[in-house]
Amino acid sequence: MISLKEIEDNIKSKEWRLENLYYILDVKGQKIKFKPNWAQLYFFNCLHSRNIILKARQLGLTTLACIDALDDCLFTPNFKAGIIAHNREDAHSFFEDKVQFAYDNLPSEVRNANPATTDRAGKLAFANGSSIRVATSFRSGTLQRLHVSEFGKICAKYPAKAKEIITGALNAVHTGMRVDFESTAEGRQGKFFELCQIAENLQISGGTLTDEDFKFFFFPWFKHPGYRINSKGVQFTQEMQDYFSKVESETGVKLDTEQRAWYVKKFNVLGPDMKQEFPSTPKEAFEQTIDGAYFASQFRKIRETGRICSVPIQEGVKVDTYWDLGMNDVMAIWFVQVIGRECRFVDYYENSGEGLAFYARILSEKKQERDLFYGEHYGPHDLNVRELGTGISRFNRAKQLGINFVVVPRVGKKADAIEASRNAFSLCWFDEKHCSV
Repeated sequence: MISLKEIEDNIKSKEWRLENLYYILDVKGQKIKFKPNWAQLYFFNCLHSRNIILKARQLGLTTLACIDALDDCLFTPNFKAGIIAHNREDAHSFFEDKVQFAYDNLPSEVRNANPATTDRAGKLAFANGSSIRVATSFRSGTLQRLHVSEFGKICAKYPAKAKEIITGALNAVHTGMRVDFESTAEGRQGKFFELCQIAENLQISGGTLTDEDFKFFFFPWFKHPGYRINSKGVQFTQEMQDYFSKVESETGVKLDTEQRAWYVKKFNVLGPDMKQEFPSTPKEAFEQTIDGAYFASQFRKIRETGRICSVPIQEGVKVDTYWDLGMNDVMAIWFVQVIGRECRFVDYYENSGEGLAFYARILSEKKQERDLFYGEHYGPHDLNVRELGTGISRFNRAKQLGINFVVVPRVGKKADAIEASRNAFSLCWFDEKHCSV
């Protein structure tokens, strides 16, 4: 417990207040005193009036924003702070678990000196005329502080909301007052990407920051001391070793074995999404994830072991088909024979803009041309969705055309599906001629 005398002696120091007055919930849900970590301290000590933060996940910068804004509201009269979350769930969590929790656990002497009222969900208003609010947007009013969490996600998923933030909420903050945009990356498009590029280029050029310029901050995964595990039993592929060498060359940082082990285990789940969720460089953070990138190393192994070659159709063995049914996109059909433990991809067909009757005809033509003996036809979970206009599901329409689909249930987690596919590639062979695109 902090004594009343200690509070009275130090209460005017913001740094002291941040390190001694506030409590938060840690990753285990336990109440602990807030002590700024390396990323929070660096940002706090180097911040500008406008800041744009490109980062790895779970560095606590939103927590700092909530505590910092709450502190300014408590100790600065008529201070209005706004925090924007990218969805309602996060807005509720930020307010309840960060702002409200920190306020409720302040020493009673501090709370009683500036009591708060809640006149609406997600908002605390104080006796000194200050207030802090967490929401998904701000359309009116003047702010002295604005923090936008996961702005990259907002730009990617809700472009209209992103535009509203730029034209509305940002303009509610007067020049010289603080604005923070922080996020992981979400591809090379949208306002977050544009602002990061402008700010980083200004930083690289050594240009002078005005109150209207954003200062660029980048926090890579390897600077976080918690991102490491015991390396015992962790397999380092040549692909991973090459990647770590590239990172060390580009950043000048020496990665230890425990850091490498942590990255490998994360990569095994996230695949290429690691680059946006836990980037090593700003450039890497904004690299687009292409579909085939999830299985790049597996296909490299397939090529190295000669499993893209001539794969003849085995007589008397059923050929199963696997469909990716699109509406306006590409329709893809794989033709597969399972022989022993091997999955032999003997043919492939794709097209777009055609109905099921067209693909039924393709099946018939393939059967005649290559003397195929069909087994099961596997289709995705959305086959049972009824088409607008006809009211008939694609499953039933296919059945009318003689294609009796086996519906494959949707996998709950995308990461599980990717990992299962990676494991299956070791059993796959591809016919070079008939599976080329």
